[in-house]
Amino acid sequence: MVIDDNEILGRITKGDLEIVGRLVDASNASLLCKIDQSTQVIYKPIAGERPLWDFPDGNLAGREVATYYLSRIGDFNIVPPTVLRDGPFGPGAVQYWVETDKEIDVVERGQLSIPGLRKMALFDAVINNTDRKFGHILFKDLNQIYGCDHGVSLHSVNKLRTVLWQWSGDTISNDEISQLKSLSKNIDREILIEYITHTEIDSLLSRIDTLISQGTFPTPSQDWPAVPWPPY
Repeated sequence: MVIDDNEILGRITKGDLEIVGRLVDASNASLLCKIDQSTQVIYKPIAGERPLWDFPDGNLAGREVATYYLSRIGDFNIVPPTVLRDGPFGPGAVQYWVETDKEIDVVERGQLSIPGLRKMALFDAVINNTDRKFGHILFKDLNQIYGCDHGVSLHSVNKLRTVLWQWSGDTISNDEISQLKSLSKNIDREILIEYITHTEIDSLLSRIDTLISQGTFPTPSQDWPAVPWPPY
């Protein structure tokens, strides 16, 4: 079943967070919480973030919310519903927990050239994702694919790092160009400035314009690693 963003947003914005566990492999504090019997979320308190020298402005939680906003208004539907709200350890990002199909081999499937991953690759080029690992690809099933951990995105300097290079240099379709134009037109700076800087917003719009004008998917750069480490 496709996630109903409006219905989920109402629950994760207002419900009390009951901590039920912690993602021990996460580099920043990531707490699994329950809101009701059918709703689990990941709560990432700002207080639990480790400072990053290359992301000195704002916070990772804000970037998580900004990428959800762009995913939604751009009709990518990649990022699960995400809000910035208070919690047991102060304000942080709260993201709806997507139950994945445990039978799917993420590494194997993540290397296929399928529409859902192509859409994710284009979205990552838009948000300048520096950390698209296989483990950040969520297969709810073979047709519904979501992504998580977008806190190190939207930098003003191009530094795309991803495991999704299947479409490197390929032509962006007319429908995808129309999608990018619609996204650029609908971006509200007053919303994004709550989470990222004016310079980062300018860079975001510039990246979209470049994708439209060049009409091709990005190719790996020679100036930085093309794949995050570890890749999973």
